[in-house]
Amino acid sequence: MNRSLSRFTIATTVAACTVLGACQKKVDVAVSDTTVAPSMADTTASAGSVVSTKNDWTDAQILAFAKTANSGEIAEAKVARQKATNPAVKKFAALMIADHTKMLADGNALATKLAITPDTSKSDVQDLAKNGDKDLKDLQGKKAGKNFDEDYMGIQVDTHQKVLDKLNDASQSAKAPELKAAVNASIAKVQDHLTQAKSIKDNTLKS
Repeated sequence: MNRSLSRFTIATTVAACTVLGACQKKVDVAVSDTTVAPSMADTTASAGSVVSTKNDWTDAQILAFAKTANSGEIAEAKVARQKATNPAVKKFAALMIADHTKMLADGNALATKLAITPDTSKSDVQDLAKNGDKDLKDLQGKKAGKNFDEDYMGIQVDTHQKVLDKLNDASQSAKAPELKAAVNASIAKVQDHLTQAKSIKDNTLKS
């Protein structure tokens, strides 16, 4: 009887250990799954957070920015054409009027062709307009002479650099193929203006 009882006790103990072992494995697996889940969630969140930091533009905003830039350049150049005393500055101002008048007309024609109304709601467009108005008033309030020439060319370098950076950004967002081509053409033209402006500012006016 005692021997049978001992066997029963041992068998019961072994069975209990087996059950506990199986339960422990399930707990370990559950813990492991719980540990892995956040990791997967983090990976998903991380992947979702890798969003383009590009400053997205709509075609309507691009057209508005180009129109604002061209209009501002024309207005400032007309003042410079009257007040500039250095021949190189006068010649540059005349070039700005000619080039930006054509670019403005081309932009307006393209907007009409694509049936797009320029959208000025974007802060980049509004900032450009505000800065352009400020620069224009500063130039209008200055007397003709060397200081005016230097100030005008300084504004030209700063403005063309800022416009160039924005156009490079906007070109990545342009949807209409014709608009994208126009933006790329404008980038080349603005880059040429910037190169000339830097040369006049850093070399011609300091010689």
